Amino acid sequence: MTMQLRSPIPHKRAGAGISPNPNFSGKNMAMLMSGHPIPCLFALSLLFFMGVEYTLRMVPSSSPPVDVGFHLTERFHRVLAGNPALNSILAALNTVFVVMQVVYIVWVLIVEGRPRPTIAALFMFSCRGVLGYSTQLPLPQGFLGSGADFPVGNVSFFLFFSGHAGGAVIASLDMRRMRRQWLALAFDILNCLQALRLLATRGHYTIDLAAGIGAGFIFDVLSGIYENRKSPPASASAGHLQNRHPCCKCRCD
Repeated sequence: MTMQLRSPIPHKRAGAGISPNPNFSGKNMAMLMSGHPIPCLFALSLLFFMGVEYTLRMVPSSSPPVDVGFHLTERFHRVLAGNPALNSILAALNTVFVVMQVVYIVWVLIVEGRPRPTIAALFMFSCRGVLGYSTQLPLPQGFLGSGADFPVGNVSFFLFFSGHAGGAVIASLDMRRMRRQWLALAFDILNCLQALRLLATRGHYTIDLAAGIGAGFIFDVLSGIYENRKSPPASASAGHLQNRHPCCKCRCD
């Protein structure tokens, strides 16, 4: 029997013989950009705002915050400041919209028996209370209060984040799940008008409104996860129905 001796496999030196990853070729990168344009735009915006952030002059502690939303609504702010009656009318209409949100969420819970929007609202406003108390922002300069605004009566309120905007998002998302598209669209439009009024009256900073909208989405998802975990599995429900004993000789379920 002849034995064949295998030649030892030579070890590659560090960094030798390593070919570049073909996924980073120009063709594949072009396909990536054409197939995923939105993440690519986010990447460009990341680079842009990194440049803005690292070259921007910081606002001194003795100066009021800089808010782009306040600058964009400056003309509307002057109109409302010169017309208190119009300001109160818009505040009352905004309060009606808030009541519409509350009525819808309570209706869904009591009449339709779906607790998800209520759970989302409870989660969101609890978090808003903690964050609003933890960081109490100063009232914006030029704030135009009204006794007809919610909360009614010129009481104090947390600026961060906007419960007005978050509650409208929670209601709108539930409407879309139930195929109430036109009603959801109406709530979205009213939410945009509400955000415009809150900026013009200096009732919220822009970041308050943006965070409120994001909180509506986040807590709607969290309430859905909570609801799914608390609801029994479909297989368990089916097994429970199969194992039920007849109530009498008629063999009915």
